[in-house]
Amino acid sequence: MTVAVERHEEVLIALRRIMRATDMHSKWLMKRVGLTVPQLMILRAIESLGAVGIGSVAVEVSLSQATVTTILNRLERRGLVRRERSPTDKRIVNAFVTDAGRVLLQQAPTPIQDEFVDQFRQLPDYEQTLMVSAIQRVAHMMDAHDIDAAPMLDIAPVNAKADAPT
Repeated sequence: MTVAVERHEEVLIALRRIMRATDMHSKWLMKRVGLTVPQLMILRAIESLGAVGIGSVAVEVSLSQATVTTILNRLERRGLVRRERSPTDKRIVNAFVTDAGRVLLQQAPTPIQDEFVDQFRQLPDYEQTLMVSAIQRVAHMMDAHDIDAAPMLDIAPVNAKADAPT
């Protein structure tokens, strides 16, 4: 006898699968290159922006400056980035990716959200709009509509990840 699954259960199962996939990818990334998703995103942002201030990195990855600073401290201790004061304005501190950071970036896999974005962009506009609307509605129904979130798939709070040992 087949048990019928109600629609709300289908939604909850799909949400749980997304959370598990995100968790599994985060753990795999940590084992593979020893970085969390936010650390990898910040390292990539600095590489693409060049000599850049913390504020610009924060805007690029949609995280607070305090969170970016905490993550940069960890990356700097590992020798993946370095910070230097601007020679023209001592108030400005720029971040740079080191050679070790570049090597790690070359070895790093694509974040799970990049794969999602590639597939999402292939959908017709109307389907993209439907998905955005449905996901926003789910976030609202789960009282998550006011929670600040960066466009990265990582299930742990960003600050908890930033404070995790690396």
